[in-house]
Amino acid sequence: MPASRFTTRFASSLLMAGALIFGTATAQDAQAASKRDKAFFQKVEGTWQGPGEIVAGKYKGTKFTCTFQGSMPNAKIGMTLDGKCRVGVFTQEMKATVVSAGKSYSGSFLDGAKGEGLDIVAGNVTKDRAVMRLQRKQLEGAMLVRLAGPQTLNVTVSVDVNGEMVPVIGMSMNRIDTSTVSSIK
Repeated sequence: MPASRFTTRFASSLLMAGALIFGTATAQDAQAASKRDKAFFQKVEGTWQGPGEIVAGKYKGTKFTCTFQGSMPNAKIGMTLDGKCRVGVFTQEMKATVVSAGKSYSGSFLDGAKGEGLDIVAGNVTKDRAVMRLQRKQLEGAMLVRLAGPQTLNVTVSVDVNGEMVPVIGMSMNRIDTSTVSSIK
């Protein structure tokens, strides 16, 4: 498959993510939530690598490998995952950026919904996971980023199909850098 078709197919698979309902924090909870969110994103900083698979749809069973560098945007609460995914001899650059936007989150995957990617339109962070709502035109979905431990990062992209969340892409990556993971107390 030509690289441009791979890019379109991979991005199209990611567009199949489903809507979630996100809770809102009270004003008193905002400061605590901000510290908790920052602590989570700090734990995502570093280099991650691992396999993934398209688990539903036309390209079900397609396996790929990704390497991402996780970092926090300057002076903001959020994260950037920047790197590449590879299927056979084809490599696709990937980048997702999420930043705090009031009580929620916003950002983009690739070049956002105006290009070939998607918009991140909302989000919620807990101690060990971030759930981001994805959108592109009428397609809605969610991306779950979960720290399964200090050395394991799992990412699942799901879509809303007739009101039911259906996982489409799953990745399990391991930390490959030697940096120390810190936490805010």
